[in-house]
Amino acid sequence: MPRGLRLLRGFGRELRSPLTLLLVLACVAGGIWAAVTLTPAQDVEAFGQHLSVGVQAPSATVSGPPQIVQIGNTRLDVPDVTVYGPLRPELTIGPVARNQTAGRAMESLAEGDSPGDALAAIVTGFEHWYGSATLVLVAVVLGLCGIAGVLRVLGVLRRTARRAGAGARPGVVARHLSRTVTRSTVVALVVSLAVWGVSGVLAVAGASGLRDARSLTDLTGAHHISPSPVGPTVSGVRGVVIGDSRVARLGGPLPAGASAEDAGCSRSTDSLANQLGAAIGDEVLNLACSGARISAGLRAPQQVGGVTVPPQIGRLKQVEDPAFVAVAVGPNDLNWTDIIGYCYAATDCADNFTAGEFRYRLAAFDRDYADLLADLATLPSHPHVVVMTSYDVLRPDAQCSTVRGPLQYPGLTPPEIALLAERNAELNQVLTAGARRYGFDVVAPPVRPLCTPSPDGLGPDLQSIDDPYPFHPTGVGELRMTIPIVDRIGVPAAAPPTEPPPG
Repeated sequence: MPRGLRLLRGFGRELRSPLTLLLVLACVAGGIWAAVTLTPAQDVEAFGQHLSVGVQAPSATVSGPPQIVQIGNTRLDVPDVTVYGPLRPELTIGPVARNQTAGRAMESLAEGDSPGDALAAIVTGFEHWYGSATLVLVAVVLGLCGIAGVLRVLGVLRRTARRAGAGARPGVVARHLSRTVTRSTVVALVVSLAVWGVSGVLAVAGASGLRDARSLTDLTGAHHISPSPVGPTVSGVRGVVIGDSRVARLGGPLPAGASAEDAGCSRSTDSLANQLGAAIGDEVLNLACSGARISAGLRAPQQVGGVTVPPQIGRLKQVEDPAFVAVAVGPNDLNWTDIIGYCYAATDCADNFTAGEFRYRLAAFDRDYADLLADLATLPSHPHVVVMTSYDVLRPDAQCSTVRGPLQYPGLTPPEIALLAERNAELNQVLTAGARRYGFDVVAPPVRPLCTPSPDGLGPDLQSIDDPYPFHPTGVGELRMTIPIVDRIGVPAAAPPTEPPPG
């Protein structure tokens, strides 16, 4: 009988062996699971973003959609696309970069840009991932076959020894085991690679539905729910201020007859809204609230001082035709006070754990900020929106008592001050890029950091570590913050007072 025919018959007999069938099933299931789990995602650039291309963890379902995973957010299924088999593509993205280069990620690509380039980058990343995963699959299958071969050899030797004695024809037994183990290994490897190949073809065929996508929005579908209008209709105001304690002016005197909400939100008589109103000679509504975040304060209710404050955006929607809206957000969303406090307490706060935590919070803020910007962009009156960035609380060479802090803490070192400034700059990059994406104005508050001399004799612009509310603006600092906003909305700003106000 020809050798080739004998080999084919041998493989045929091996396929009918229960042990070999069990080995094949173990190799297919275990090999694919290991390949999907152990192979790292491949980094690519598509739609103006840095993406990682990989495959979802195996599931018991026959089919499913590709997914986009945003770090610090959630998993988003790609609608109207179904992939059969175990290999379902997964794109992982960090915070969406909102700038002129990457801004196309959330909207259509600009004229002249090809969506095919983005798809080609994703396909190339998947091909690289698939090649690496194939090597993992082969290694796992060979490993499982090796283990199975050893167990089979031990079992045969034990049975042979019992039947014919320990010395019974070891050469014949060895040749028989060698052929059996080789055939079972080849069968398991060929079947595993065949199933793997079919899975790859199904993945590419199913994911071909992505070829018409021109943006990440096309991939995930648009979804935005804005807060509903809440409260009575407000008329006769020129503008509105929304935001946090910096513009509510935490630490300032409360107005006479302040409501429980005004008291809980620490809306002072020298808040940004009142300062703007005095500068432009018109009424400006103050909706800012101390402690407000985008997710609890601006776009959802906020609990302060035993009072439930409605969403600032919901209240803003009840204002009739405001000419402008001033916005101050960010530090509370990042728990900025915690970051500063940790740097005071730690000998060196530039550790990887807190760096990762900051990145996570910045990613979550970036997502919430996008929703806030969409709310503002869809206001019926289309007011002039001015976004205020965050200020540095200390100058780089600061040496005053605020740097030293309480006696029980090490205080701030120059590298820690530089680190805080660097992270504040990252926050401001997100604030600026998002606002400009929507055509909104951006202003940097011209407040002087602590430990800065006051040549005009007005005192510091920020409260020090010894004050009740450290790092928040003083009345003078709040007044300075009005100047660039008034300049942007087209009304000449009043010059700062040349001498301290009485009292």
